[in-house]
Amino acid sequence: MIEAFPYAQPLHGLVGGVLIGLAAAMMLLGAGRIAGVSGIAARATGLANGDMAMTSAWGFLAGLPLGALAIATTTDWKPADFASWPVLIIAGLLVGFGTRMGSGCTSGHGVCGVSRFSQRSILATATFIAAGIVTVALIAAFGGGS
Repeated sequence: MIEAFPYAQPLHGLVGGVLIGLAAAMMLLGAGRIAGVSGIAARATGLANGDMAMTSAWGFLAGLPLGALAIATTTDWKPADFASWPVLIIAGLLVGFGTRMGSGCTSGHGVCGVSRFSQRSILATATFIAAGIVTVALIAAFGGGS
């Protein structure tokens, strides 16, 4: 097991960001596709049509928890335990609904769209960030969180 250093969090974030950027670049250069997880999930489940094969979409989606499992087994990282399964399922469905309404998610707009200077993605990402700031402020104001 690799020990986590409390002062290495900025380094972990940098490494994670670089890996996400490399994965997005590889997907765009290798497959000619934006690495938008909500779009790929919609393709895998048949909610949307596209040029990506359904098997490729399922392979991409399977890699997400497998990557987390690889990190969990090689480091001392543990997933956060902050909500019950019903709350997580409802939250996931709401996020899924929102990403369909917004024509994409943070990975598609924030990572891929902003790097391509897409005005729609820049606006969507600014909206995501503003909503996050408002949510944190409201939770803090009403005594939630830890």
